[in-house]
Amino acid sequence: MQNQKDLAEKLSLARLGGGQERIDKQHAKGKLTARERLHLLLDPGSFEEIGALVTHRTTDFGMQDQLFYGDGVVTGYGTIGGRLVYVFAQDFTVFGGALSETHAEKICKVMDMAVKTGAPFIGLNDSGGARIQEGVRSLGGYADIFYRNVQASGVIPQLSAIMGPCAGGAVYSPAMTDFTVMVEGSSYMFVTGPNVVKTVTNEEVSSEELGGASAHSTKSGVTHLTAANDVICLNKIKTLLSYLPQNNREKAPALPYELGEEVREQLEGIVPESPNQPYDMRDVIRGIIDDETFFEIHENYADNIVVGFASLAGKSIGIVANQPMSLAGVLDVESSKKAARFTRTCDCFNVPLLVLVDVPGFLPGTDQEWSGIITNGAKLLYALSEATVPRITVITRKAYGGAYDVMNSKHIGADLNYAWPGAEIAVMGAKGASEIIFRREIKSADDPAAKLAEKEAEYADKFANPYRAAQRGFIDEVILPKETRRKLIRGFAILEDKVVEGPKRKHGNIPL
Repeated sequence: MQNQKDLAEKLSLARLGGGQERIDKQHAKGKLTARERLHLLLDPGSFEEIGALVTHRTTDFGMQDQLFYGDGVVTGYGTIGGRLVYVFAQDFTVFGGALSETHAEKICKVMDMAVKTGAPFIGLNDSGGARIQEGVRSLGGYADIFYRNVQASGVIPQLSAIMGPCAGGAVYSPAMTDFTVMVEGSSYMFVTGPNVVKTVTNEEVSSEELGGASAHSTKSGVTHLTAANDVICLNKIKTLLSYLPQNNREKAPALPYELGEEVREQLEGIVPESPNQPYDMRDVIRGIIDDETFFEIHENYADNIVVGFASLAGKSIGIVANQPMSLAGVLDVESSKKAARFTRTCDCFNVPLLVLVDVPGFLPGTDQEWSGIITNGAKLLYALSEATVPRITVITRKAYGGAYDVMNSKHIGADLNYAWPGAEIAVMGAKGASEIIFRREIKSADDPAAKLAEKEAEYADKFANPYRAAQRGFIDEVILPKETRRKLIRGFAILEDKVVEGPKRKHGNIPL
């Protein structure tokens, strides 16, 4: 009986973490504790803890007198929607969640189990960084985690929630996972904090301005999603997981679905007749997918391209779409990186890709060239060319220049390419093309403006339509907008068992 009592006492202490006073401080900040977060994330009663009685092994600086069961991180496994997942949740009430050698060992143990069993891995980060009392041992612990992040990449989904501080070496593990969610107002990520920034560059900046959820969701693109509080953050993790398979050997999730007429009349009037008038590509997306299933990724970053998950006839798909509402949907450095990363993630986990195209080209200018639009645009080109999942393209209005090639054209391996009747597929717009091709005729005409208009109409009639491309087989079918959903459902159905055997190689060399 004494042994059972001892066990109960130790487990009770482990559940208290750093003690009730520190738990109250966590709540006062509007933050949940590590165990409360796991309780909300996982199915009720499904969590099984591993390493609850682990303690650190440090004796320097009087640390032998500060022992807490669990050592600042709760690790184990459970289920979300009945699906097995492995988890860790850092406990800020114990040494500010600082990572020690044993803390890292606990995380590495569940990461290894996740890879072995082919289950997603979820990390709830809330840590002040490396435990300085341990020196290089804590740094080595971070490196052990980083190495496992890389080995698990493309094998199992890895999801990170930033629910408090995440600084220094701690930021690199979330950065190597597939998706990162940050809580607004209570979380931040940066390699060096405001004090170091002030010392080195003399810049005055707050933690929130430097590395808060707003900064990383709009400026850097480091975080994919933000949430107003811990509860919403955990719900977004669950929603995100619902679109992904358990591992790279499984197909994307599918729900039961009964096919109906599948014609969507609302798609007919979305694209304006004027080629220069914008429209919201999200309206097109909503007109194609199952109702209320679009889950956008990187919503506030590089908004000239839209990416996200959705269901089509119950089956998970990834969507990459130019957004005419922002910069006319042009491709630039940020949008190319955003779409390339999302494309590669979908390809890793067997999520079919739908690419919706309305693109005038690449953004010109010294800023873009000096920022590497060539290599960054090539990232998207590389990612789509490399992808072996089912890939379908729909050109809704225009596809000009090299951007036509890049946006999942037939030439880079797309399986099915559709175009709406008003689509324009050309090297450039009719006006610009006419000014170059017929320059001498226009210049020598009695009325240059009238001659330009005449030649512009001539060029548009010949090239600003989808039929030249269809004649060449570059477009498989010109379809009515209202038929798009039906065509896509059938198209993805026939591509479901697509197999591509690429050339044998260690790995490609993507232009990073």
